[in-house]
Amino acid sequence: MSVVIPTLNEAGTIGDVVREIPRAFAGDVVVADSGSRDDTVRIARAAGARVIDAGRGYGRACARGVEAADPTSRVIVFMDGDGADRGDLIERIAGPVLAGERDFVLASRTRGEREAGAMLWHQVLAGRLAGWGIGALYGASYSDMCAFRAIDRAALGALNLRETTYGWNIEMQMQAARAGLRIAEVPLPYRRRAAGDSKVAGSLGGTLRAGSRIVATFLRVAATPAPVNPRPGP
Repeated sequence: MSVVIPTLNEAGTIGDVVREIPRAFAGDVVVADSGSRDDTVRIARAAGARVIDAGRGYGRACARGVEAADPTSRVIVFMDGDGADRGDLIERIAGPVLAGERDFVLASRTRGEREAGAMLWHQVLAGRLAGWGIGALYGASYSDMCAFRAIDRAALGALNLRETTYGWNIEMQMQAARAGLRIAEVPLPYRRRAAGDSKVAGSLGGTLRAGSRIVATFLRVAATPAPVNPRPGP
């Protein structure tokens, strides 16, 4: 299993994020950095992660992280580098995929316990609207677009994701749903970011840019043909 963590200026949090991952799941931690100007790269390496220069764009960083992951890893876990995701609980999402019981497991922040201020109202609403839209199109039930997720690597590759921006997460969820992957959501606690400012919720401009990319991605995926039988195995 490999853990991919996209970062941009997360020096205040990335060390603790990497160290919080239980040793049994921390054999291959890839920090996909998008040009941090602080000490993110140095701190991540000191904490035991491999660091790659992923280029700009959240989705691009995630994709480059997958490319750099240990080629023997059958499962890829994604999580943010801001300290909000509970890396110590990674087994709850990775376990079902490692066991072959699920193809795609996501943490749900909206169904789990959240620290005060961990999510703004529009983030909660966006997750519910996205879940409703995906359910209406493909029948799958989502309550959130949380970045903390585990997916079978072969299934992920077959989804042919192309989004390089913050639309990456919703593209994965949509393609997984209409491809018929075995999907589960797991309610997990969610914290406020430990340091720094959110690139999305930290400003009106960031929120609008991310929101526009998510909407554009939803419309693009909904209008394109589905992949052909990407789920591996029976």
